[in-house]
This record gives sequence, C-alpha cells and structure tokens, in this order.
Amino acid sequence: MHGRDAHSDEPVRVTAWVRGKVQQVGFRWWTRARALEIGLTGYASNLGDGRVQVVAEGLAPECEELLALLRGPDTPGRVSGVTEIWTAVGPGYGTFEIR
Repeated sequence: MHGRDAHSDEPVRVTAWVRGKVQQVGFRWWTRARALEIGLTGYASNLGDGRVQVVAEGLAPECEELLALLRGPDTPGRVSGVTEIWTAVGPGYGTFEIR
C-alpha cells in the first residue's frame, strides 16, 4: 500500500491530482461530500491546467477509500487518471473545503 502501514493509527496526508473532464461538473463538491462521509479533512481545488487537486488527511485506509472513489465509475464528469503522493500530515484542516 504505497509503503504505508495499513494498520497504523497515525494520520497521513494524500495529495491527488485528478485528470480528465473534472472541472465545471460538480467534481469538487462531490469529492467534498465523499470525504466528509468518510471522515477526512482537507480540500479540493481546480487547477489552471484542468485538473482537480485533492488534499485529504486521515487514516491511511480512509484515504485509500477516497482514492478508490476518485478512480471509480460514479464520479461526476470523466476521470482519465489519478496521481497521488503520500506525505506526513501538515498543519491540519478543520474540515474538508472547496477552494
């Protein structure tokens, strides 16, 4: 699992870049709703090149769940690919927001 211990109770941060037709289709709002259901904090923001950047903090299995949803068939728009990096948590987020 990307070098992470799936059983760790230490929170992690995953930053994902979602490619495809993911702007102007409600993708960020959909992502926020899924992240809040899972219990993650962070944000989703549109990038100038047409991608959406998703930063999520929480337990690794929960971050994996969000990544699976981002790659799944039920997203708004059309996802052509998701690239992610795993890092230690940053200053932390109070909730999951749209930027």
